[in-house]
Amino acid sequence: MSENRLDIPALLARIPLFQELAPEQLAQLVSACRERRLSKGEMLFQKGDPAKGFFVVVFGQVKLALPSSQGNEKVIEILGPRQSFGEAVVFLDRPYPVFAEALTDSLVLHIASASVFELLERDTSFARRMLAGLSFRLHSLVHDVESYSLRSSAQRVIGYLLQHCPQTGECEGTLEISLPTTKHVIASRLNLTPETLSRIFHDLAANGLITVHGKQITIHDMRRLREFDL
Repeated sequence: MSENRLDIPALLARIPLFQELAPEQLAQLVSACRERRLSKGEMLFQKGDPAKGFFVVVFGQVKLALPSSQGNEKVIEILGPRQSFGEAVVFLDRPYPVFAEALTDSLVLHIASASVFELLERDTSFARRMLAGLSFRLHSLVHDVESYSLRSSAQRVIGYLLQHCPQTGECEGTLEISLPTTKHVIASRLNLTPETLSRIFHDLAANGLITVHGKQITIHDMRRLREFDL
């Protein structure tokens, strides 16, 4: 996607946070947007940096993670195109509680908080629509926490694989998918150790459900994979 051809109003209209906004409300946000290109491995912000706005991914992937004193990290979220992040801390007027790093060459939009606050103060319908968008995000986060709390390690991995499958219904044939990032990052995102993720992949392969070649995963039967429980 070219910088010169980037249709920011159309892009914002597809973001869950803004999908309830009227066209004239979206138009007021466009002037508050700034583009930021990131190279793979580049930090967008560090934990503790002041939050002066939030972000929307145009293309690429951005990882949100917590650092640790041992040098490890806990991946909180992996964000792709048309996903937004950083809204909550902006509204709370707090620094970022995580760091953000580009997993691939990426383009993000930064939306300045001052412009959003101005709209919130003078347009009650904008505030209601923003609340609807944030409620959508909250529902998604609650589902995420529920999955990690109630599902087994294997169920989490299977759910992750199925989440990255095309919407093909009850497909019983072979399906190829490509993991969007490294297995180490995926393991952290699923609250697993890399060793546990590797063991689950091995067990699924041993049961004839998948074949693993690097980031390429062949699913041999979607229905059987959905029903399988280690």
